Amino acid sequence: MIGCQCPVCHSTNPHDWRDRSSAVVRWNERTYLIDTSTELRIQALKIGLSAIDAVIMTHAHADHTGGFDDLRRFNELGQRRLPVYAGTETANILQERYAYAFTEEFPFYGGKPDLNLYEVDGEFRPFDDSIVPIPVMHGRTPVLGYRFGSLAYVTDAKIIPDESMALLAGVDTLVLNALRERPHPTHLSIEEALAVIDFLQPRQAFLTHVSHELSHDAGNALLPAHVQIAYDGLVIESEP
Repeated sequence: MIGCQCPVCHSTNPHDWRDRSSAVVRWNERTYLIDTSTELRIQALKIGLSAIDAVIMTHAHADHTGGFDDLRRFNELGQRRLPVYAGTETANILQERYAYAFTEEFPFYGGKPDLNLYEVDGEFRPFDDSIVPIPVMHGRTPVLGYRFGSLAYVTDAKIIPDESMALLAGVDTLVLNALRERPHPTHLSIEEALAVIDFLQPRQAFLTHVSHELSHDAGNALLPAHVQIAYDGLVIESEP
């Protein structure tokens, strides 16, 4: 946090250095990018990400879209337009905010993002994979989590409706937001996230979108053995 003197912001533990939240899911020989966080370029360089097949957006808040322009490099590397999937409200905001990304192609790839925008309304198949959107509420903002077979990724949730909990039933690996110990009006707290995990009983769970109020080590000390605080660069393997 800019100007913050707290122990986490000055920690020497690399797991306490947290960029904004994006994720890469590699599934059935396809690579899906979830969100284009502000540090997308830096994140891609750190993990050696050089190709993606599709982009899947959870919502349009700036911390999840700030790296949108860096998609142009993946156009250049792949020499093709990229599909972007988003819920209706998110798609409308992206269309307005980044109109130039969805217009006619440049005569060459890499000058700007070249994207095809698709609205998500229920289960969808970017390729042969069936991806299930998980609607949640982030305060007044509708957000979509996503289930990829046995793996589910849900961020920026405060309320997970019963219908969405049913869509998460039987998940093996759950990535879920948990901002801090104290309650928050638009994010799950650690206690609230653990209640969701206890209900769903995944084999393993990881808490993401954690604030500077909670260090990596202190957060893990609060958690049962099958739940961990996620960190930048973490690689997770999920059972099929």
